[in-house]
Amino acid sequence: MEKKKVSVPLVCHGHSRPVVDLFYSPVTPDGFFLISASKDSSPMLRNGETGDWIGTFEGHKGAVWSCCLDTNALRAASGSADFSAKVWDALSGDELHSFEHKHIVRACAFSEDTSMFLTGGLEKVLRIFDLNRPEAPPRELDKSPGSIRTVAWLHSDQTILSSCTDIGGVRLWDVRSGKIVQSLETKSPVTSAEVSQDGRYITTADGSTVKFWDAYHFGLVKSYSMPCTVESASLEPKYGLKFIAGGEDMWVHVFDFHTGEEIACNKGHHGPVHCVRFSPGGESYASGSEDGTIRIWQTGHTTLDEKEPSTANGPTSKVKVAVNDVARKIEGFNISKDVQTETKGERSTDS
Repeated sequence: MEKKKVSVPLVCHGHSRPVVDLFYSPVTPDGFFLISASKDSSPMLRNGETGDWIGTFEGHKGAVWSCCLDTNALRAASGSADFSAKVWDALSGDELHSFEHKHIVRACAFSEDTSMFLTGGLEKVLRIFDLNRPEAPPRELDKSPGSIRTVAWLHSDQTILSSCTDIGGVRLWDVRSGKIVQSLETKSPVTSAEVSQDGRYITTADGSTVKFWDAYHFGLVKSYSMPCTVESASLEPKYGLKFIAGGEDMWVHVFDFHTGEEIACNKGHHGPVHCVRFSPGGESYASGSEDGTIRIWQTGHTTLDEKEPSTANGPTSKVKVAVNDVARKIEGFNISKDVQTETKGERSTDS
């Protein structure tokens, strides 16, 4: 009988409450980075390859629902239930700007050219902040039909994508006119919307369906029924041959993009999976869960006799990582010296 193939994840501890959003930076001269948002109010920055903890952005007073990094991974941003969106220096951890809102900020995104910052939330208003003039009032697009759940930029910052918490579909806004120019129809609210790295596809998760849309002509390319209600999906960025999805059943599923056939099913989380994202090179992918952990899975698989990868990089194991890989980030980050030496494997938080 063939041995069962199980993907052994790196387990990243540190958050004390559910992890609700993840974002990978593009590859930079210093590598690539992963930021996580959690209901514990403290976004965390990690080495994207190893999961090694770099620092925590401190300042929010409510659950953080969304997080992102700019193109160069020099700035981070977060949207929170404390009615604010904050922009941070990703090298020092310092707060650069705090943009006050009138309700919960559910989503945020840097523009591709990094000059603009987009937010959306329960106010049903999209706001575009000019980061070159952060003190100036933001531009407001206020025709969203419902509370905003996700936002993204596409078409070289000429178009904005948004989905709503309580109604189905994806709205596409023309940035110049500020008007909705196209809607992608779905039966259930879209809980995850991702623009592919090459700009060709929009990947959405709604209910128990993952859909792929043509990002230029907005036609539906593929639609696959999932084995459970899924909250998030992500397309492999390099070749686009596979995609991942996670949701209520606590597993991270890997599927063939062309056929929809399930390739792998990764078990390990102890709560629903709220977010899944591929790394920029597609060699790994991360999942964030209600259980408060982030797991980083390699795209390749290791053959194991054990059914559960419980001993691999668990709470008590230490991760070996070359300090030089993240030295530039760590040296400037506003964290105490004793904390700087901790690895993600050691930095578990009692819940």
